[in-house]
Amino acid sequence: MFDIQKLTNRLDNCQRYVHKHQLSVAGRLVRVVGLTLEAVGVKASVGSQCLVETAQGDLIAEVVGFSGDTTYLMPEISLRGVLPGARVVPVSSKSRVPLSMDLLGRVIDGVGKPIDGKGPIKIDEAASYNTQLINPLARRAISEPLDVGVRSINSFLTVGKGQRMGLFAGSGVGKSVLLGMMTKGTTADVIVVGLVGERGREVKEFIEEILGEQGRTRSVVVAAPADNSPLMRLKGCETAVQISEYFRDQGLNVLLLIDSLTRYAQAQREIALAVGEPPATKGYPPSVFSKLPQLVERAGNGGVGQGSITAFFTVLTEGDDLQDPIADAARAILDGHIVLSRDLADAGHYPAVDIEGSISRVMPMVTSEEHQQLARQLRQMYSLYQQNKDLISIGAYTRGNDPRIDHAIELNPVINFFLQQKMHEVIPYDQSLSQLQEILQAAQAHAQSNANKPVN
Repeated sequence: MFDIQKLTNRLDNCQRYVHKHQLSVAGRLVRVVGLTLEAVGVKASVGSQCLVETAQGDLIAEVVGFSGDTTYLMPEISLRGVLPGARVVPVSSKSRVPLSMDLLGRVIDGVGKPIDGKGPIKIDEAASYNTQLINPLARRAISEPLDVGVRSINSFLTVGKGQRMGLFAGSGVGKSVLLGMMTKGTTADVIVVGLVGERGREVKEFIEEILGEQGRTRSVVVAAPADNSPLMRLKGCETAVQISEYFRDQGLNVLLLIDSLTRYAQAQREIALAVGEPPATKGYPPSVFSKLPQLVERAGNGGVGQGSITAFFTVLTEGDDLQDPIADAARAILDGHIVLSRDLADAGHYPAVDIEGSISRVMPMVTSEEHQQLARQLRQMYSLYQQNKDLISIGAYTRGNDPRIDHAIELNPVINFFLQQKMHEVIPYDQSLSQLQEILQAAQAHAQSNANKPVN
């Protein structure tokens, strides 16, 4: 006769053993829709990895959701040779990014695997792989400017250490070039670049032509081009941020460049729609707008003894529409935005920074009152000229009608020259400020001399 209590105890012991040793139950593949794999019988948590049997070998996929007994998985690479009823075996809880100082000078993919042919990356066993969110009250205030080597940004849109900025632009107006200029001119200790969802050829061009050998020694590049799976593109951004957090915890100041935040949102949209989440704003499901602040808020200043992460997130404005859902959501959670103008780019004005439509919300906290006043006066002169540009162009404005407009007309070529900069040119913060001051002093002296001239 069977002892029911004894059998029950043995079953409980087996379940505890499985839980203790993180053993999971294998299942089988029942359906493939697009890039989504559906399996039954799999006992694995969301975020864990599984091996899926295929005709070309085992395929790594990650659990992205479940419904009843059905588990949804997303592969890291393209689907090939998938078989009906294939075995699905959980292998680990989560993939681990190799965090260590050896990352400097390396190029890795979205999950941290090296793709530069330089061999494996040493892992710092003391590093935390599950980064805890920093208490907002424990963060240090933003109080110091960060030199990015770009005169227009240093002068009119000063960035503070630990600030999160957005770089808003359409396609082909110079986002990648501006990011490259920052990598050359910044005074940050470490540069982490996330090239996510963009053209594959840009990866090599960015490393060899823009970063160069000197810049590469203090940089880490995370590459997840457009032909990667949505899961790899999603993880590309998260891996770049996680690496930045590691260097920040070492007390270093990090410049994080993510290109682009829009591709991150699109990757999450593909995954969410594939597992059945309903679309909301212009096809973007609600989870997209919850993941954006979760990613952005991980950047910023650390606590006592930690460094900082100053982040630039590029936002692709489709059709140059700044009211695009992702652009609008990003603008609300960032500490400022830099808008690149297609009109300026078409006119050969590089970098095509639109100082009228751009703002740095922490500039008053990291600059002197004199700096703010200089920038404000020149911005007003520039804006005044833009407002009357059409009248001036067609000859409808007569000099002498308004002294302020006359002053703006005389000053406009100087301001335009000041805002332009060559791609390989680096202009430090102090030099940018002194040139800004020289322009205004010369303009005031010119205006004073005109005022002293006798009136005919």
